[in-house]
Amino acid sequence: METALEQNSFSRPPRVGEIIKGKIIQKGKSSLFLDMGSFKMGIIYGREFFQAKYALKNLKIGDEITAKITELENEDGYVELSVQKANEDMAWEDLREKKGKEENLTVKILGMNKGGLLARVSNMPAFLPLSQLSPKHYSGFAGQDLSKILRELQKLIGKKLVVKIFNLDYRNKTVILSEKLSQFDQVKDLLKNYGVGDMVEGEITGLTDFGVFIKFGKENLDGLIYSTEIDNKEILQIGQKIKAKITALSGNKVYLSQKALKETPATSTPGA
Repeated sequence: METALEQNSFSRPPRVGEIIKGKIIQKGKSSLFLDMGSFKMGIIYGREFFQAKYALKNLKIGDEITAKITELENEDGYVELSVQKANEDMAWEDLREKKGKEENLTVKILGMNKGGLLARVSNMPAFLPLSQLSPKHYSGFAGQDLSKILRELQKLIGKKLVVKIFNLDYRNKTVILSEKLSQFDQVKDLLKNYGVGDMVEGEITGLTDFGVFIKFGKENLDGLIYSTEIDNKEILQIGQKIKAKITALSGNKVYLSQKALKETPATSTPGA
């Protein structure tokens, strides 16, 4: 995207796709005219006007706005402009910067579908997939039937979550978010208190075909015990307290084993 021009006195002819600034010199019911300095007069009308009508309705003569050039000269000799496209371009530029800086963002959950949660970032549609929810919001019902998952997701509508930008989907004009990424550094730092071989006691928060999720320690960290590392999965249930040994730490993930408790003496429990 071309960067916005700070001055309207062009040292060269502007180009299609460029972001410009102009002052409003005339307003109509379905059109708006801009003074573009030493260049031709700009116009916002038709579909471009109606797409931005709510943003334009409170503006007055003399106000300065930013728009994107969509045509250098129409049949009436005006430069055709779009406020909507300029706002989208500037929003994507802002989002690219936020993603590059790995900024944490606070978003309000507006809705949901079968794949995850819906929000908006920089006024752009945003999607938080189930796979990118933190264990706090997902491990408790991971592996459950779809109807239960949807009921749990509904509880998050209206709430604010801290996320990072996972990906920018330009084709579908959607921002992909991740709650997991926003907690990566925090969890990784807390895990410095633990090591492979430590015994921990935690509460079961999720039962799945492949294993059991537990929450342990005063930090309420999440860990996974694979089915092959469980003594007797048939007797386990949500809310039950169990002990396990840490067998691996990878980034912000903790892998545990009940069977390993019997193989070698466990070390003292940290974080208790």
